[in-house]
Amino acid sequence: MVTVTEAVVIALLFGGLFFAFVAAVGLIRLPDLYTRAHSASKSDTLGAVLTLGAAAIALDTGVDTLKLVLLIVFMFITNPTAAHAIARAAADQGIEPWTADDADPDGPADGDPADAGGDPDDPDGAVADGGDRR
Repeated sequence: MVTVTEAVVIALLFGGLFFAFVAAVGLIRLPDLYTRAHSASKSDTLGAVLTLGAAAIALDTGVDTLKLVLLIVFMFITNPTAAHAIARAAADQGIEPWTADDADPDGPADGDPADAGGDPDDPDGAVADGGDRR
């Protein structure tokens, strides 16, 4: 039978796994640096903190738990600060955030030019009517 402590550890581990997965998907699917930094700083931090919290509860020794709690505090401070510094540096370099106007209304989600009316043999991916593709 699973004790209450083990159930809490398992729940925290699955929560950490979920948020780490959400962060990974966000890094792959989100369109620009700013939204990716947001995904990485929020979801990844929460995933790591939940996992470290599960380890702190599972270890149940004073010194090890203290070290993990200090690591959790360190992560809560450094991860969002690093994401903010990266976003600030990108803004200083003039990198514009993605907007809905940047989306290609004719473009497919998977990027196949044949699905959007483009010529699949055209290496530039130009639209069939001669317009530029964004």
